[in-house]
Amino acid sequence: MVVGLEVHVELATKTKLFSASPNRFGDEPNTNIDPVTLGLPGALPVLNRQAVELAMRLGLALNCTVQKSTFARKNYFYPDMPKAYQISQYDEPINIDGWLDLPNGFRVGIERGHLEEDTGKSTHVGGAGGRIHGSDYSLIDFNRAGVPLVEIVSRPDIRHPEQAKGYINELREILVAVGASDAKMEEGSMRVDANVSVRKPGENFNTRCEIKNVNSVRSLGRAIEYEARRQIALHEADEPVVQQTRHWDENDGRTHTLRSKEDADDYRYFLEPDLVVVDPGIEWIERVRDALPVLPAERRAILANAAGQAANSEAVMVVAERGQDDYVMDVAKLGGDAGVALKHVKEAPELAEQVPVESLATLSKMELSGVITASQAKTIVAVMIESQNVDPEVIAADLGFEAMDNSDLEAMVDQAIAGQPEAWEKFCAGEGKAMGALVGAVMKASKGQADGKAVTALFQTKKP
Repeated sequence: MVVGLEVHVELATKTKLFSASPNRFGDEPNTNIDPVTLGLPGALPVLNRQAVELAMRLGLALNCTVQKSTFARKNYFYPDMPKAYQISQYDEPINIDGWLDLPNGFRVGIERGHLEEDTGKSTHVGGAGGRIHGSDYSLIDFNRAGVPLVEIVSRPDIRHPEQAKGYINELREILVAVGASDAKMEEGSMRVDANVSVRKPGENFNTRCEIKNVNSVRSLGRAIEYEARRQIALHEADEPVVQQTRHWDENDGRTHTLRSKEDADDYRYFLEPDLVVVDPGIEWIERVRDALPVLPAERRAILANAAGQAANSEAVMVVAERGQDDYVMDVAKLGGDAGVALKHVKEAPELAEQVPVESLATLSKMELSGVITASQAKTIVAVMIESQNVDPEVIAADLGFEAMDNSDLEAMVDQAIAGQPEAWEKFCAGEGKAMGALVGAVMKASKGQADGKAVTALFQTKKP
């Protein structure tokens, strides 16, 4: 499987790329329009400086070279392109030659990230699946026409649907972190096209097909998997794979032909005569670079280092994606344990919203020192979230949670060994599963107050 992704991202500007009409989602149809949006004769484009800066910000976050760029006319007729051409960047894009590292270390090359204007939106009424074929009529909303886009084109480095999904997830986090876009796939501000081909190992690339406008990460994985299998079946039957644009149908789980795939020649690109060269200069580029926030990968690395976990562990990934890593790091700054805090925040995200950092810091120290057990700490977390009481020491006292005396704990361990001789014999013989029954007996005898780690350690010391 060989996959390259083209991601279209609407930039978070107040106005459109070449006019002062608002860039807003959800407004009444055809209200955010003007002569430039509608392509009326004599209307001239004026480039949005903020769109250029957001494109630069994204490019730098993706390790691209930001360069002098030009705009071109990409000619084709669609009902939702009133000018019959799209202003886009072609042979001189603003961002080139970058890369994106996934949390598992896999690197995907970025070929380019260029600026262009979005199209309007057509709604096909009647027929099946909302497609133009078989519909009764179409409605066109030009609010989206002219909205600034950056198209991020990856190199064909992806070899598995999970890598494609990981790439989109990581890219989405970066987009939000740098403020370039809200990246809401459900609202169309981030849309994915997947170019898919298959080959035998060592062979050259074969003919590819493009799956257009996939609007969820789950659908992307399914669409790539299906399209690869479809092409494999064609190769095995000695039938040609025709280069074409295809549509993913979520209902039947298949891709369907939309049209034959266009090449650059079909668009008759030529330099846009109404716009000048965009040359940001070194000073502007460096100002943008210096203003970049800490990116998601670095935030995860900082959190993982503090918590003593891998940067791609589930807890680190989940908490960082929620933006709650700062809360955990604040716990550590107050002397709390970041690893314990990370565990609780992952399982109870409400902590970051409802419980002061000081309270979780105190709780983590109580748990780490053995004053309370892990299960007791979990109970205290629930009480802190559900009640107005956020003092873990007071809650522990109210619930009667006290550290067990070591002599009492050892007596319970001896009792468990005597009461479950078969489990103890198996444990001594090296069967790790037998430990569950022994620890369970101690936890039952202590009414859940024993520390599981301490119990396990005691059993280990008593092995002959």
